[in-house]
Amino acid sequence: MELINKYFPELSETQLNQFSGLIDLYQDWNLKINVVSRKDIDELYLRHVLHSLGIARVQNFLPDARILDVGTGGGFPGIPLAILFPEANFHLVDSIGKKIRVVEEVAAELELKNVTITNARVETIDGRYDFIVSRAVAQMETFVRWVKDKVAKKSRHELKNGILYLKGGDLSEELQAFPKATVHPLSAYFEEAFYDTKSVVHLPLKYKP
Repeated sequence: MELINKYFPELSETQLNQFSGLIDLYQDWNLKINVVSRKDIDELYLRHVLHSLGIARVQNFLPDARILDVGTGGGFPGIPLAILFPEANFHLVDSIGKKIRVVEEVAAELELKNVTITNARVETIDGRYDFIVSRAVAQMETFVRWVKDKVAKKSRHELKNGILYLKGGDLSEELQAFPKATVHPLSAYFEEAFYDTKSVVHLPLKYKP
């Protein structure tokens, strides 16, 4: 929690309680289902919670914004972002049922009212969203193919509607086919060494009727 307080000092008491509650919830669930890797659970806030919130350093979500989290796994980045932006709407999707069960229980325990959770492949999801977020579930080319028809027409944020993707390593080759992509290194926002090779990629996508 020191990390969360360090970078997000303006949190409400409710938000602080929700963030601080994450560790017990995930430690408990990790005993039943391997939601987070064993080595990562002790560094949950560094490797998962703060990492998810890196998206917020690139774009603040407006009230009533609609965000789709694809391949949410145990709820990242969707759950931390939903805590941080209680007036935005988050739709968390994953095709693995046991992971979705964990996300449902975590959201219920935290009393998150701005989260919808669906066990499905993203291609089957209807709806339009301001942003589609994820943590490196596929190569960008594949990911774009999955979500290209899910972007809302009207952009209301500083960034144009599209993808906000948490990625690591050298992305130059992967992004060659996407000249409109912008890479935001998380080392510009977080000083911990873990973020030296981590980035948020913004890729605007055009509305497709």
